Amino acid sequence: MATLTIRLDDQLDEALTRIAADAHRSKSDVVREMLRRQTALDALKRAQSALQPLAEKAGYLTDEDFFRDFS
Repeated sequence: MATLTIRLDDQLDEALTRIAADAHRSKSDVVREMLRRQTALDALKRAQSALQPLAEKAGYLTDEDFFRDFS
């Protein structure tokens, strides 16, 4: 497992400390989960960007178009 050291300003550290305490988790656990979520969101955005032109070509211009055919 790799180690990453970062500097946080006081306000961000206080917010992270509060989030961790409320969740009964360590700050490291909270940050790892935040990074996992962000990397998943980034992957989703990349996939959406790659698929959007294909979807539009197939006539899927809105979420409703998609759900009409796939739900």
